[in-house]
Amino acid sequence: MKILGISGTIVGSKTKIAVEKVLEAIKELDSNIEVELVDLKEYDVQFCDGRDPKTYMGDTKKVIDIVSSADSYIIGTPIFHGTMPGTLKNLFDLLPVEVMNHKVIGFVAVGGNHQHYLMIENQLKPIAGYFKSFVAPNYVFVHNNHFQDNKLVNNDILKEIARLSKEVVMMQKMTTT
Repeated sequence: MKILGISGTIVGSKTKIAVEKVLEAIKELDSNIEVELVDLKEYDVQFCDGRDPKTYMGDTKKVIDIVSSADSYIIGTPIFHGTMPGTLKNLFDLLPVEVMNHKVIGFVAVGGNHQHYLMIENQLKPIAGYFKSFVAPNYVFVHNNHFQDNKLVNNDILKEIARLSKEVVMMQKMTTT
């Protein structure tokens, strides 16, 4: 089983830190699970222009292939002006619908406003529905104040990360049996 973490931004580091924490928790649950991180900051992904995804080259093709090879996902995003960054939306637009079909997704979002968690409910979950993915019942919303010196320090958030990790692993195991 391969669970792919996606840091869906090209700015900042908090989203990547939060996704890495979830991936670490998954490895603690089951060391046989393969985890990988795609930090979109490290790739030069083209804008989706409506063509067949198989025709993209370079980093764009590489990212599509990595996402396609995963069994489950931890998708992380910062929340800017109440929505996800274009970087993450572009990734969703590049993916063929069948790539995430019947795969488990856990969401992690980082924001500076306590109401930003609503973006997960109102935007990310409907996108997952479009892909016909299974969404973990819980998600993790991390406020900027939960970080100190680029580390997640809030114990309640760390507990939520552990819970999300368990849910994603359990759901993925259920879909493969």
